[in-house]
Amino acid sequence: MDKRASPTDTQQCRRCGTCCCKGGPALHLADQGLVAAGKIPLKYLFTIRQGEPAFDNVQRVVSPAPTDIIKIKGETATDATCRYLAHDPVACRLYAHRPLECRVLACWDSRAILEVYAKDRLTRTHLLGRLPGLSDLVAEHQQRCDYQRVGALAASIIKDTGDHDAAEAMLEIIRYDHSLRQVTVARARLDPELLEFLFGLPLTQTVGRFGVKLIRQGTRTQVAPSQQ
Repeated sequence: MDKRASPTDTQQCRRCGTCCCKGGPALHLADQGLVAAGKIPLKYLFTIRQGEPAFDNVQRVVSPAPTDIIKIKGETATDATCRYLAHDPVACRLYAHRPLECRVLACWDSRAILEVYAKDRLTRTHLLGRLPGLSDLVAEHQQRCDYQRVGALAASIIKDTGDHDAAEAMLEIIRYDHSLRQVTVARARLDPELLEFLFGLPLTQTVGRFGVKLIRQGTRTQVAPSQQ
């Protein structure tokens, strides 16, 4: 995004959907009412957890998230296109109630989005009141699956491929993350679509961002450097 418009730019939104295809918006405190009113259901949100390596759309780099970042899910697990984008004809199904980032985004002049992008972000803490009884579970998961610890273990595994203690500790965290999701759905009778809001993406999907990979051999799983 250019910080200033050129005289030849069309300085109005054409509603072409290009921005929407690059991913759904992150939510801010100003958007809390949209969730509370049910305009954006929790099951349509996912959490980039604090410390999780994520692509920063403004800085154009992958860096650890400084806080929770709550975003609208993509159309599919492999397509980040905002799930509220209609394709034929191209339109936003949420336009009248679109979040702050969508309201201020101007592709010809990014100053407004840069002003709000990293400020007053909505976190899980602001929204967990809508799911009574799960706050402690979310806090425990965040502590036990802390991305700073995951990163440190991955660094040890990469540095010394014979560090079995680090590899086993990593697998224990991954097993806990997987088991907690299953147990939460079963015992709380929770909609599985809420899991990515509550606990973020599964570690089986994100651990590769730290330069390690999971190797499955029959019933056994091992963790090793990605380059191995």
